[in-house]
Amino acid sequence: MDLTEYVRHDATALAELIAAGDITPTELLSLARRRADAVNPALNAIVARMDDAADARTADPGLSGPFAGVPFLIKDLAQEYRGYPTSCGSRSLARHVATEHSEVTRRFLDAGLVIFGKTNTPEFGAKGVTEPEFWGPARNPWNTDHTPGGSSGGSGAAVAAGIVPAAGANDGGGSIRIPAACNGLVGLKATRGLAPFGPITGEPKFGMVVQGVVSRTVRDAAALYDAIVGATDGSVYPTPGPPASFATAITSAPARLRIGYSTASAINPHPHPEAVAAVEHAATVLTELGHHVEEVTPPQDDAALARDFLTIWFASLATEVDATRALTGATDRDFEADTLALAELGRSAGVVAAMSALDEVNNHVLALAAFHRTHDLFLTPTLATPPLRVGATTTPALLQTASRVIAKVRAGKLLARTGVLDDLIEQSLGWVPYTQLANLTGRPAISVPLHWTADGLPLGVQFVGRLGADGDLLALAAQLEQAAPWAHRYADITI
Repeated sequence: MDLTEYVRHDATALAELIAAGDITPTELLSLARRRADAVNPALNAIVARMDDAADARTADPGLSGPFAGVPFLIKDLAQEYRGYPTSCGSRSLARHVATEHSEVTRRFLDAGLVIFGKTNTPEFGAKGVTEPEFWGPARNPWNTDHTPGGSSGGSGAAVAAGIVPAAGANDGGGSIRIPAACNGLVGLKATRGLAPFGPITGEPKFGMVVQGVVSRTVRDAAALYDAIVGATDGSVYPTPGPPASFATAITSAPARLRIGYSTASAINPHPHPEAVAAVEHAATVLTELGHHVEEVTPPQDDAALARDFLTIWFASLATEVDATRALTGATDRDFEADTLALAELGRSAGVVAAMSALDEVNNHVLALAAFHRTHDLFLTPTLATPPLRVGATTTPALLQTASRVIAKVRAGKLLARTGVLDDLIEQSLGWVPYTQLANLTGRPAISVPLHWTADGLPLGVQFVGRLGADGDLLALAAQLEQAAPWAHRYADITI
């Protein structure tokens, strides 16, 4: 097998070749490394290699599992690998070595995957772009002037560039779906509690964050989620598994679905025409497949939801920064200015603001539940604009200096009175206003790559389902993949 053949196989196909004896895990790992060596300098998708661990895996005659011998990458955030640092995109944790595997990493390993590196992520996963100061920005293989999204942007870029057919990811506000949409991939944000955290941490941010993958094909997504879902003894939000495997669910077309769609957003009242075109194209394909599709008013107040989401996020970030200081002795110099400012906003808002935002989650859940009484799925763009240019959201140097001063003197209340939260909502979520709904409500959502812009950039669409409807979302994605194939499309990165 040469590199051209390698990049055109998904994980399922590679596993079948290994099982048939047509190629060895060592040979596949060599191809993945060669591909990484060729394209990663332009993409900065992989920030740490784990070659010793990978070599030991491929040399193990007892390597087994549904993906035995398939090369894989994990995200450098909340997917710890024993004996290696997990930096979370931050200088503050760059030398903090994990003493044990995270549960999801263990399940990836149990599936037989050969993990040989960690992918780029913004500091603490706090942005929808992947541009950490410590590692430098990741870039989109479809056009390296643009972002691969975040926070699983390194994973998205690596899969789209053919380094691996799928990679580890997680999602606290769109961090699987945004990179999937930016890179032309499949990205499922699972039902809260379905894929495990622990044992190092529980489910972060009150279950808003979930583990998962990004992949080129739906069948890979289904089989990889089959490998990782299931509660542990330490699960805070244990969720019953699917009635049948996801791999089985995608073998049958879904029954006729009632799908409501909207591109409306109070955060971004004028989404890009390409985002609108993406949803209109999806609606056309769905109608041709026999589903009932109609335009609807969004079920949620997305401006209120965004404020509640960021209030909870900033409060959690404040505790994360404080915990990191205690763990590593990190100082302000070890954190980005934006991180310090956002953490100070969360700290100064106080416990009442955070608890009030958590109380409001119930209203968002009830609004979405009411919608799902009449519609099976809610369809939106995944992104309100095509992937941004790298650097588009970078805070100017003068404001970064001011942020450090404000954080140092604990002047968060003064900062809050300037209306900065509203500005942050517009700047941080204005191009991705659709994804936080699923995280706050705990519902599953999937981004599928049905649209490419006139400039050749992917721009996915998102479906939000009822609680536990992960299999239904994957089944619909498989139907769409068959009707409007995307896996044959490759980013124009030289092999």
